[in-house]
Amino acid sequence: MTSMSVSPAYKPDPQFFHLGAEFGDPVRPADFPRADIRYRNQRAAATVGLDTLTDDKWRAHFARFEPLPDNQPQPIAMRYHGHQFRTYNPDLGDGRGFLFAQLREAGTGRLLDLATKGSGKTPWSRTADGRLTLKGGVREVLAAEMLEALGVPTSRAFSLIETGEALQRNDEPSPTRSAVLTRLSHSHIRFGTFQRHAFLQRPDSITTLIDHVGALYYPDIQSHNEIGAKAVAMLSETIASAARLTARWMAAGFVHGVLNTDNLNITGESFDYGPYRFLPHNDPNFVAAYFDQTGLYSFGRQPEAVFWNLQQLAGTLLQVTEKEPLIEALGAFPPTYRLELMAAMTERLGVKPRGEDADTELVNAAFRALAEGGAAVRWEPFFFDWFGGRASAERALKGPRASAYEGEAAKAFRDLLEPYEADRPERLSHPYFARSEPQELLYDEIEAIWADIADRDDWSAFDAKVAGIGQAREALRGY
Repeated sequence: MTSMSVSPAYKPDPQFFHLGAEFGDPVRPADFPRADIRYRNQRAAATVGLDTLTDDKWRAHFARFEPLPDNQPQPIAMRYHGHQFRTYNPDLGDGRGFLFAQLREAGTGRLLDLATKGSGKTPWSRTADGRLTLKGGVREVLAAEMLEALGVPTSRAFSLIETGEALQRNDEPSPTRSAVLTRLSHSHIRFGTFQRHAFLQRPDSITTLIDHVGALYYPDIQSHNEIGAKAVAMLSETIASAARLTARWMAAGFVHGVLNTDNLNITGESFDYGPYRFLPHNDPNFVAAYFDQTGLYSFGRQPEAVFWNLQQLAGTLLQVTEKEPLIEALGAFPPTYRLELMAAMTERLGVKPRGEDADTELVNAAFRALAEGGAAVRWEPFFFDWFGGRASAERALKGPRASAYEGEAAKAFRDLLEPYEADRPERLSHPYFARSEPQELLYDEIEAIWADIADRDDWSAFDAKVAGIGQAREALRGY
């Protein structure tokens, strides 16, 4: 039955649970002592018809996880394996989250997932408590907001509810406050989902997954009659999506931190933000996770890491197709990534592309200028200063970083930028560009926001940051 609490835009379409027991386990959510709404993404909720829920209904669905109308009858902890820092782990799966519901996005008709983090123990929790720290939830909200503003395909933090438990953690002061997060994403089918069924020698399950992905996410692959051709076509689609995502991480100066095969999905959306960082300034060796002691997932190695993960996905498909077409498909990643990086960087600079050769030269010059500037030129302010190309030259050369733009590499960049026209120049009239400093999301600021919450339960800096990132999104994205 339907509910008057949802809007007419609400279109339930539960699909994953039809795959059956080989793909996920029905679970019960934790029973939390409290349910204090700390973040409610009304903009995202409106896209799936849930913006009209009362706060009581919101708590019912996103703290107690009572089923949404006509949707999935109970939560499902998804089954998957994965490489963690390139060591295979067959003991993975949703250990502190589950797929809660699936529904269609208004306007696009895309199938979207509502999935959780910190919702309690599952069969895959092992020795963990299945919980999420409130700090971790705050960090994920901020990451998702910032990445969306910068044009990165990302899950959206949908709901953050403080749950009233005291958690013990080894890597932060304890006891610490607890929360449950719900995210809205295009898919939670991971590379590791395929890896599990390859590990179990189940080509039948791999075939089922490919057909599922084709029916719901990449319909063009359904034009192939043979499963082998479908597998290669699905890999090609995933490669293109992953190349776009990686290029946009790089243009955003974003370091995911944990690029394991269970943290990449087949639709090319970034999700699950743990020890992420945004670059303070250009540094290919910058590492987000303190435990990444070899720099495997450093900023500059992210394209290599994603390509390695795509190779593991391709390996799972050997159970349903031949090796040669998979190798040929993988060969498309480097050139696709390069083209996507040109597109992402020109978009970040707010200029219209001028062709592959010119754009490549400009992008290389931008990286050299960033490197030359060192700590004096922070990543985000560089793109803020030069947004719109020559239309912003006077603003940049009279701004707080003017002296840093007088170096040899910076002058070469300025010369190459001169012939570029601003893309949608009306954006420069947005009040955001009247500021001297852009929105950033650096480590120290996140720590300060959390300190206010932890010490005084003061959410004003968090709320102001979300609003500020929203202004940046409006200026840069137009929505």
